[in-house]
Amino acid sequence: MTIEARLAELGVTLPDAPAPAANYVPFVVTGNLVHVSGQISQDANGLIKGRLGADMTIEAGAEAAKRCAISLLAQVKKACGGDLGRLVRVVKLTGFVNSTADFTDQPKVINGASDFLVAALGDAGRHARSAVSAASLPLGVAVEIEGIFEIR
Repeated sequence: MTIEARLAELGVTLPDAPAPAANYVPFVVTGNLVHVSGQISQDANGLIKGRLGADMTIEAGAEAAKRCAISLLAQVKKACGGDLGRLVRVVKLTGFVNSTADFTDQPKVINGASDFLVAALGDAGRHARSAVSAASLPLGVAVEIEGIFEIR
């Protein structure tokens, strides 16, 4: 099954790759790796804002992380000239969670991205990962995730 077919089965349509919001590029391809800049939590309704441990549940944070993963895949698709069939695997994610100082469930939040990528890509979605807290994130979003992907 193709990645696009699996995404459709999961009810996910990739959006257009979000444009960068400042002086950087959305991704860099070097050799067979795509380094994707941090993707912030947003959906068709706009930014997903909140602070874990204050005004957002772990489940809502995990959904925000999933939206970041969808944006990551949109960037990879663009980096591959529209052909997601070139994606070999997810190598590494670094997830940042907007959270209070005493919040310690960052991994549960970033699982929203990890679980989605495994559901969409199977074993190719399994990756190394970091999940860290941030005192704040751009525009007040709940989650930001960057990633490294192997392509052919």
